[in-house]
Amino acid sequence: MCNENQTDVKEFLLLGFPSLYNIKYYLFSLVLFLYISIINVNVLFIILVKISAQLKLPMYFFLQNLALADIFLTTNVIPKMLQIVFWDVVSIPFFECMAQFYFHSVAGIVECFLLSVMSYDRYLAICFPLHYFVIMDFKFQLQLAICSWFLAFLVMIFEMFFIWDLQFCGFNTIDFFFCDFAPLLELSSSDITTVVLEDFIFSIPVIISPFIFIIVTYVFIIITILKMTTGKKKAFSTCTSHLTVVCICFGSIIAIYVSPSGKKTFSMNKIFSLLYTVVTPLLNPIIYSLKNQEIRKTIRKRLNQLRQILRND
Repeated sequence: MCNENQTDVKEFLLLGFPSLYNIKYYLFSLVLFLYISIINVNVLFIILVKISAQLKLPMYFFLQNLALADIFLTTNVIPKMLQIVFWDVVSIPFFECMAQFYFHSVAGIVECFLLSVMSYDRYLAICFPLHYFVIMDFKFQLQLAICSWFLAFLVMIFEMFFIWDLQFCGFNTIDFFFCDFAPLLELSSSDITTVVLEDFIFSIPVIISPFIFIIVTYVFIIITILKMTTGKKKAFSTCTSHLTVVCICFGSIIAIYVSPSGKKTFSMNKIFSLLYTVVTPLLNPIIYSLKNQEIRKTIRKRLNQLRQILRND
C-alpha cells in the first residue's frame, strides 16, 4: 500500500524519445509513413491470399493470421507513439496503460505461436509430403490458428493477475513510448521479485519453447533436404523467408524479455522494441513476397489485370 505521503497513480506520463524531439516533425512523419505502410501492406497481403486460388495453401492461411497479428500489434502501439512524438509527453490513464500492455503482449505471443505452427507446416510439407494435405487439412489449420490466439489471450490473463497486484505510488513518468513490462516494473513501489520470476516462467512456454520447437523442426527439415536427390534448391527457398522472420522476431523478443535486465539492456529496449513494433510488421509480408515465387507470380498477375482494366477504361 502507498504511505500517507503518497497517492496511488491514476495515470502515467510517457516520455517516448526525449533526445530526438529536436527532429520531432521528421520523426512524426517517418513513424506515420511506416504505420500507414504497415497497415496497407498487411491488408493487401491478406486480400491477395484471400482472392488468389494459387495461394489456397496452409502456409498462406497462417501468413494471413500473422499479418492480422502485426496489424493488431502496431495499432495498439503506434497511434499513442505518434501522440508522444508530436506533443513530447503524453499522459495515459492507468487502465488504458494496462490494456495496452495486455494487448501488445497478446499480439507478441500470437506471433511466437504462429511462427512455430508455420515451422511445423514446413516440417510436414518437406519431411512427409505424401501425407501433408491429409494431415494439414483446413479443419486442422483452423484449430492451430484458433489455439494460437486463444492461448495468447489466456496466458496474458494469468500474467495480468500478478501485474495488477503491483503498487504504483507517487512517481508516474515512464521513459518509454508505450506501457511495457520492464518500464512498468521500474515504476512499481512493490517487491517485484515474484513478478519477475513469474514472467520468466511464463516466457518458457510462450517464447523459449516455440523457439526451441522451431530449431528442432528445422534440424529435421535440413536433414531431409540434404538427403534429397532433386529439388533441394526449391525446398530451401520455401524455408528461407520463414527463417528470416523467425530470426528478426525472436531475436527482438528474446533481447527485450528474456535477456538479463540491467542499465545497458534497458537502454537498448527502446531500439529493440522499435524494431519489433514498427520494422518487423512491415518487413514480414515484404520478406515473404520477395522470397516466395507463388506470391510474386500472383502479384504480377493481379497487376497485369489491373493495367488491363485501366486501359479498357
